[in-house]
Amino acid sequence: MPPVDDPANVYSHDGPGMLSPKVAGYPNLVYVPNSASNTVDEIDPTTGRIVDHFAVPAQPQHVVPSYDLTTLWVNSDVGNALVPIDASTGKPGPPVPVADPYNLYFTPDGRFALVMAERMRRIDWRDPHTMALVHSTTVPCKGVNHADFSTNGRYFIVSCEFDGQVLKVDTVSKQVIGRMQLTNNAMPQDVKMSPDGKVFYIADMRSNGVWEIDGNSFKKIGFIPTGTGAHGLYVSRDATTLYVTNRGEGSVSLIDLANRSVKTKWKIAGGGSPDMGGLSVDGSQLWLTGRYSGVVYELSTVDGHLIRKVTVGSGPHGLCVYPQPGRYSLGHTGVFR
Repeated sequence: MPPVDDPANVYSHDGPGMLSPKVAGYPNLVYVPNSASNTVDEIDPTTGRIVDHFAVPAQPQHVVPSYDLTTLWVNSDVGNALVPIDASTGKPGPPVPVADPYNLYFTPDGRFALVMAERMRRIDWRDPHTMALVHSTTVPCKGVNHADFSTNGRYFIVSCEFDGQVLKVDTVSKQVIGRMQLTNNAMPQDVKMSPDGKVFYIADMRSNGVWEIDGNSFKKIGFIPTGTGAHGLYVSRDATTLYVTNRGEGSVSLIDLANRSVKTKWKIAGGGSPDMGGLSVDGSQLWLTGRYSGVVYELSTVDGHLIRKVTVGSGPHGLCVYPQPGRYSLGHTGVFR
């Protein structure tokens, strides 16, 4: 994998405006998968207008940047397909048959695409270009979904949303090497590593906050209450703040990553159901889907005010703002290093 230049900040290549030369000239768009209407909307973030709209196979869940930054993959889990979008044009290609792609990640060395086959209880290791199946890892939990990787890429931690568990998986042996029950009633969602690699944060919709896990020892070390239905996690461009979407109460909590506590909370004007999203290139806007509201929110990261709402299709889920800073993509809606 590409070396980590700053061990104290794995996001050191994700700063404002730090776009890879690979994405020079790519259109700046917000890609929105509408799970309930089986479509993708493309929004021009400058005007807030939908500039393209197309159908995809059933229940698109996330739009995921490829490891090499050239392709965006639309994950249609019920439709058993990944739809490639040419990131240089924003135009979709023909669907690639893939079993149950609920979510998608890439190993830090770029060798494998990891398909989170949620209903099949598998992590499928695939060729990152052709999506041909190489290996399947059966997981001992329900709802395998969100993940993030250790600093050295040797392991990743993945959440299982339907039985309150998280797993630790070795990226070399492809085996589950750790299993943890958060609580009997937990519903873990997004996973994000701290800049120094010492803490994995895991959003929990039922515990209404974020768990802190030491990745190396694989032990719980803390819990931060954030709000009802804690769901998505996004690191600020300066790597000082973790944005937490509280889907059940229409708010976003800001965790200070230096002292691991909530420093403020933004309430979305008019309420809503903030879910998944991403930051603008300069980090001054946070784009989020309103999962049960049929809209996309654009928030100012200066003070949290709602800049605009954009009406989209039904059930908008894992939107992707693209391009974004970074040398390579680890997947989901935009986890870059």
